[in-house]
Amino acid sequence: MSPLMLVLCFLQLFSTSSSTSTPSAPLNSLLPSDAVSLLSFKSKADLDNKLLYTLNERFDYCQWQGVKCVQGRVVRFALQSFGLRGTFQSNTLTHLDQLRILNLRNNSLSGPIPDLSGLTNLKTLFLDHNFFSATFPLPLLSLHRLIILDLSHNNLSGSLPLGLTVLDRLNYLRLDSNSFNGSIPPLNQTQLQIFNVSRNNLTGSIPVTPTLKKFNERSFLWNPNLCGKVINTPCPSTPFFDSPSAAASPRPSPLYQDAQSQGIVLTPSPQHKHKKVGVVLGFVVGTLILIAAVLCIFALVRKRREESETEPKATKCTIETITHNAVPADNSQLLEIKLEKEVKVAQVSQQQLKSGNLIFCSGETELYTLEQLMRASAELLGRGTIGTTYKAVMASQLIVSVKRLDACKTSITSGEAFEQHMEEVGMLRHPNLVAVRAYFQAKQERLVIYDYQPNGSLFNLIHGSRSTRAKPLHWTSCLKIAEDAAQGLAYIHQASKLTHGNLKSSNVLLGSDFEACLTDYSLIALADISSDDDPDSARYKAPEVRKSARKATPGSDVYAYGILLLELLTGKPPSQHPYLSPPDMADWVRAMREDDNEEDRWLSMLVDLANICSLTSPEQRPTMRQILKMIQDIKDNAMVENNKRDEHTGYS
Repeated sequence: MSPLMLVLCFLQLFSTSSSTSTPSAPLNSLLPSDAVSLLSFKSKADLDNKLLYTLNERFDYCQWQGVKCVQGRVVRFALQSFGLRGTFQSNTLTHLDQLRILNLRNNSLSGPIPDLSGLTNLKTLFLDHNFFSATFPLPLLSLHRLIILDLSHNNLSGSLPLGLTVLDRLNYLRLDSNSFNGSIPPLNQTQLQIFNVSRNNLTGSIPVTPTLKKFNERSFLWNPNLCGKVINTPCPSTPFFDSPSAAASPRPSPLYQDAQSQGIVLTPSPQHKHKKVGVVLGFVVGTLILIAAVLCIFALVRKRREESETEPKATKCTIETITHNAVPADNSQLLEIKLEKEVKVAQVSQQQLKSGNLIFCSGETELYTLEQLMRASAELLGRGTIGTTYKAVMASQLIVSVKRLDACKTSITSGEAFEQHMEEVGMLRHPNLVAVRAYFQAKQERLVIYDYQPNGSLFNLIHGSRSTRAKPLHWTSCLKIAEDAAQGLAYIHQASKLTHGNLKSSNVLLGSDFEACLTDYSLIALADISSDDDPDSARYKAPEVRKSARKATPGSDVYAYGILLLELLTGKPPSQHPYLSPPDMADWVRAMREDDNEEDRWLSMLVDLANICSLTSPEQRPTMRQILKMIQDIKDNAMVENNKRDEHTGYS
């Protein structure tokens, strides 16, 4: 086929005559069906032409962004964070019957999720962080090979189908941050390890199945009408008139009712008279006691009011300060701290304190007040470059992380600039970023409130406590964490003009599903950090930032990412990394590891990636999007090789 014919076919797809989602007949006859599907998808889902798909040869589509082929068939289509805007039309990707992975997360796709029942080999489906609407797509229930299903952070509504129980291979199910209502199906998939239905409108008692009992309250948060044993919330009792006590209460005898209905007066017996007098006397005595108690309370309240009026009338607000004991020698231990009241005179009314000082970001629901936050029990999590982080447990049992910024280091930033910067940072939302929920500032106090991540930091995972010998993680775990961190950095660089600026293993936290999430992003821009005494933190800084007063750039983030990758692969802190040529660096990494001999090729690729990220010249470093693509290629190639050894994959 001539290149001219291919170009004509490509143009025909986007012509007005082919505005429907079904490809034209000539296109079907000239191009492979997988290419037709991809181009049809792009025509409706990529209104801003983010995807540069061109055809010069028949199988060019296997080299397109996000596409992975095996033997000419598309097995992976991943376009996360590509800025796609449009709709996911039916009869487009549904013809990719060899597709194993479909990842469209973190775009701006809208409309209903189409019928994907034709993707009979699909194992992984990420459609989260879009604007999909309508109800749960029931055709998904026919995809019996599904292992991962993520529809979170969309606008889906309606009830959850009972048929979810038939997806017996599910290992990962996230439906949180939608508008689903009704009850939770009695899920009992034995392999389900990750589950979240928080931030919906689900109601009723959570089924007590062996699977659902494994998950804690965080999987069900912000569904105010959920109850049951699984989340230790009692369900509302039955109405009074149905209760046993009501049923057991004596009813008027038929004789008495009949007598009343006939106008007959029944004279009580003398014994009943005595009982009646006793009841009346008891009632009178009780009433007198109650009146006396009320009068005493009124007198006490009046006395205290008169005493308070004699004090100075300066308005007082309780501003709680965090104080702590001396740090133990082992910094890995958590330090219990107390919240002591420090009453200060301030020109702020109590009403202002309760409503205005804690600023929630990006339309977040105001789940707590500053006063509730300041009264929370707290424990020290760690001290960083520009502040101290605490875990705060409020009376409602809601847990957050509070970053208390160093007043001296952040004094160079005005109050207005701080607020503008935090508004921009607070708008960033991504599965691999720890969300900034709120912030607060007063004269000498600045707080940043994050989601709490329950599984600690990557630093603790790699290095452990001082009493244990650090051992490098398995290369597949390194690859997963490296991909998560790259996803978060790529999103920051693409979605805003911000940078992280302070990437290091202690600023990579592990979420509830052990996903890697970046924290402290973009806060370094608020501070004056003229020097850093920590040799590990200093080693993360790119040469161009280290030698001058220049602010962090996407290129310096890439450099820090390369150092992080080496720390991940070797289990050694950056201060112990030698300055070696790339071949020697690969040998050193192998020497630091005691296993993975069978996967040496993939390990070498990760070392090569770390080397090019940490090149001295920023112009020679790749972008985070390019890095993410390289990591995904390593992951895909490794997966294909492993699947070829597995007789059940169906790749052959």
